Amino acid sequence: MKTNLFTLFVVLFFVFGSAGVSAQERYIDGIVTTFDSIAVIGADVWVKSSKTVIKTDTLGRFKVAVLPGDKLKISARGFVSRSVKLEDKTKIVAVNLKLKPGDKSREYAIGYGYVKDGEKLNAVAQMTDDDVDFAQYSNMYDLIRGRFAGVQVAGGEIIIRGVNSINSSSAALIVVDGITTDGSILGVLSPAQVKSVNVIKDGGAAIYGSRGANGVVIIETKRGND
Repeated sequence: MKTNLFTLFVVLFFVFGSAGVSAQERYIDGIVTTFDSIAVIGADVWVKSSKTVIKTDTLGRFKVAVLPGDKLKISARGFVSRSVKLEDKTKIVAVNLKLKPGDKSREYAIGYGYVKDGEKLNAVAQMTDDDVDFAQYSNMYDLIRGRFAGVQVAGGEIIIRGVNSINSSSAALIVVDGITTDGSILGVLSPAQVKSVNVIKDGGAAIYGSRGANGVVIIETKRGND
């Protein structure tokens, strides 16, 4: 009788103990991009708790099981790896990978199939504060003027040559930290606060619809730990 009770106890322990562990596990969805809008295909997503590695699909998306307080590490050759600590309420993760400096990184991104459409990637020009000391410029107009081929500053607006406008204005769309705004932000934003500037034209701006028909200037500002 004692043996049967002991056996029952062990069975119940494993059944309910396993159920408790499973109850803590949950799935989250994610997407990995570069230059905010270009999907990164086949990027490695590593889960700290399970040591599982999965790859993003053809749209840059992934779905993975995680535990409370888990961490993800996202990496792809030619890109700067990113680590993400998950909060208990996190359901969706959006990760934007930065290309490492140098033309070789673009070759890796295209050659290894991380970017499906190479023209989109080549339509992007990038400048970071690692390349140039942004603090030496008095305003954003001076920073952008002359630093990007085919980009002009006229009347407080950014004009990207070679982009056919379908709007009444020829001004490029300005996006600061993921929020679309007008060119007036460039008059008040200090270059010392800026981490990177990306100029996108042609197909790479398609995600912004008609608003991006004149090209897009994407500005990322510095965070507290930058």
